[in-house]
Amino acid sequence: MFKFSRPAVLSVAFGVALSMLSVTGAAEFSIDREDSGDIVVQIDGKLFTRYVTTDTVTNKCYFWPVIGPSGAPMTRAFPMKDVEGEKQDHPHHRSVCFGLQNAGGYNTWHERLTFTRDGKVDEKKEATLGRQVHTKVVRSEASGNSATLVVECDNTTPDGDVYMRQTRTVNFHVADSGSRVMDIEIALIGVKQGITVVGKKDSGLTVRVAHSMCVDAGLGGRVINSNGEENGKAWGKRVPWVDFNGPVDGKTMGVAMLNHPDSFRHPTPWHVRSYGLFTANPFALKEVAGEDDHGDFELASGQSIVLKHRLIFHDGDEKKAGIAEAWDVYSK
Repeated sequence: MFKFSRPAVLSVAFGVALSMLSVTGAAEFSIDREDSGDIVVQIDGKLFTRYVTTDTVTNKCYFWPVIGPSGAPMTRAFPMKDVEGEKQDHPHHRSVCFGLQNAGGYNTWHERLTFTRDGKVDEKKEATLGRQVHTKVVRSEASGNSATLVVECDNTTPDGDVYMRQTRTVNFHVADSGSRVMDIEIALIGVKQGITVVGKKDSGLTVRVAHSMCVDAGLGGRVINSNGEENGKAWGKRVPWVDFNGPVDGKTMGVAMLNHPDSFRHPTPWHVRSYGLFTANPFALKEVAGEDDHGDFELASGQSIVLKHRLIFHDGDEKKAGIAEAWDVYSK
């Protein structure tokens, strides 16, 4: 197993990387706390995304919806909302979310709906479910063409015992091209001693793309990575970025996920599927990347790892959006 002798340093500021991102002054961001407790991010007075912390059906905090530069949602609505034509599989794939299949024996990737069949819950599997409990907003501010949200959540057992803590820092921008950008930095901080994060396939930062974009929809959707490998050939590869593009309301749109060089185990293996799942998983070295090491590691109390990714919601395919060039900027 891997052990960390020193805590990783969480950088709340992305000053260098963000200063190199070409932005336009046309967009005006705002962030507000809704009466429900959820946090809404707007661009020019219109919804961009909402950070959902109050959904009692799930065990996650997640972003939904995410509105792309064309004005249409770019992530799947299920299970939060029924939309005609959407594929309704894997209810735990909630738009933009993060989870671990096994950390300290608890699962925050799957959820109760995953283990429910014909109205009955598999109680044995349900007993393994942990929870992500939103605890505080550390920072929330918007100024012109940028906004920053820093939040904390606790990973708890079913009994409410805290075994891990997360600090999530999200910076929002709009590029000159009109692409909408989310820089997401997640610090996983050990609370209990002897927490093992197991290298399981179903873990990591996830986007479940709009159904029309997915390859299986047969409408022209495709997956492509920085090596030029497409669709099924992109699965499991350790590369700096992957792009998922296809039609949204009749117009080609795309979602790129970039993995920063400072991120844990960069370049990450990619758990990306033709049905619309898009996950950066640096944990499952054997199950996803096909390496000899399973990737299990211990996260002791006070120790941390940091995951850093950039999501780009863009017009056109990866070439029109200049994702290779965007990676060069982000990596510096």
